[in-house]
Amino acid sequence: MSLNTRLDALKERHASLETRIFDEDHRPQPDTEALMRLKLEKLRLKDEMERLRTQAD
Repeated sequence: MSLNTRLDALKERHASLETRIFDEDHRPQPDTEALMRLKLEKLRLKDEMERLRTQAD
């Protein structure tokens, strides 16, 4: 898998997590544990994207 393909896949997953976080956060009774897991996963993806970008330079 090329670097750009990997970054695109990570960006897509990151955007999906953003939507899931928004949806969960706006429920009448959000699941705080689910929100925490989603946010941690989103942060992990962001860190991985940044690492890949710096490796490409």
